[in-house]
Amino acid sequence: MLICREQSKEVERNRGTIVKTYTHLIFFIGCIFLTNLKAEVNEVNLDAKYSGIVRMIIDEAMKDSSAWERLAYMCDTFGPRLSGSDNLEKALNWITEQMKSDGLDNIQRDEVMVPVWIRGNESCSLISPRKSKMNFMSYGGSIATPVEGITAPVLVVNSFEDLQNKANEAKGKIVVYNVPFIHYGQAVQFRWSGHLKAAEAGAVASLVRSVSPIGFQLPHTGSVADYVDSIPKIPHGAITLEDAEMLQRMQNRGQEPVIHLFLEARTEPDKLSYNVMGEIIGSMVPGEIIAIGGHIDSWDAGTGAQDDAGGCIATWQAVKLLKKLGLKPKRTIRVVMWANEENGSRGGKYYAEKHKHEKHHLMLEFDAGVFSPKSIGFRGPDSLFDIVSTFQPFLAQVEPNFSIYKGGWGVDIDPMHKLGIPAMTFNTDDSGRYFWYHHADSDTPDKIDPKDLNKCIAAIAIAVFLYADI
Repeated sequence: MLICREQSKEVERNRGTIVKTYTHLIFFIGCIFLTNLKAEVNEVNLDAKYSGIVRMIIDEAMKDSSAWERLAYMCDTFGPRLSGSDNLEKALNWITEQMKSDGLDNIQRDEVMVPVWIRGNESCSLISPRKSKMNFMSYGGSIATPVEGITAPVLVVNSFEDLQNKANEAKGKIVVYNVPFIHYGQAVQFRWSGHLKAAEAGAVASLVRSVSPIGFQLPHTGSVADYVDSIPKIPHGAITLEDAEMLQRMQNRGQEPVIHLFLEARTEPDKLSYNVMGEIIGSMVPGEIIAIGGHIDSWDAGTGAQDDAGGCIATWQAVKLLKKLGLKPKRTIRVVMWANEENGSRGGKYYAEKHKHEKHHLMLEFDAGVFSPKSIGFRGPDSLFDIVSTFQPFLAQVEPNFSIYKGGWGVDIDPMHKLGIPAMTFNTDDSGRYFWYHHADSDTPDKIDPKDLNKCIAAIAIAVFLYADI
């Protein structure tokens, strides 16, 4: 009897376990169903509300080449826009007037004190084993040579470790970093701090194989780490892939090439410049801001079309397009032309300091070159990422393979992101071509396809309108 009673209890326990397990399983399946149903309902609701607007944005963006014409006019008329230059200030004045003509709201010019570096005349020549002019550009922030220039033999190295191993050979020489481009982060370190490492080894100057995957006898300029008082200050600049390889071959066969280098570069006191911005004021919560834009300054090479006139024009035209179509989202969309990204990043820092007390919901930066739209990176709370992910079907109407991923960053938006504002990066599919033009004389409007620019404008307009309205 006792055995039967115990068996009966065991059966009841098993039955309870089974019932509990099935209950949990049914609950789990129900949660999945409800989650999927909620997603489907949200997608249906979004599509019902915004499909017509999205189609209207795309049609308007793609109908002509007026955006490219505006970009070409700015680049051709004002040229390269190095911080502190008259070219930049004239371009900013023009942008201010054009934003007024576009009917944008609340146009502002925030003061930014920017560094002033002037290239002056410069040259680089091979003296031995033969005489030949070498295409050359000094790096922004470099010091000048003595008035007579520097004439010295060359030491070619292939890494910082290689320089360290050959440090006893570097004294009194011009160090040349001949490092092939694998990716930007890998190659740019020699531009950034190569002068400091070479000077520590006793070099009298340093030259870097341009940070680019191709040659075509084009040097590429850019910014460098500040000089430090504890290390001798030496001139620093870029030579072409072809010349770096030539010097390498000479050294490999036992020859000792000699170079004459001449720079007039100088740094002057900071100068007043501006971040320029305009808005579409939100219809329901105008005090909540979506800020988008690019950096209006460029290096003094080419006319800064890809870097970053394209990003400025695309974000600006996206806001102009929404204004033209009478689309007024719930929150304010502000387009910003940030000053001094290239050699100081002061535009983004000044913006954060002045506007940190305003209620920003998003910072978007476009500084990736104008090619076919590829993706949006978003860095912020998962709950917001889930919302941004629902934009993908709309963006796929601009470019079928468009994707949205976690991760977004930009030089100009980083100061605000560090204050807790979500960051969004707009990316394009350059197929490796962006660094063909980056900081070089080849960066001109003809490298930008008007259709690609229009597609970027459409995608940006869709993404920021949805974000500002949902």
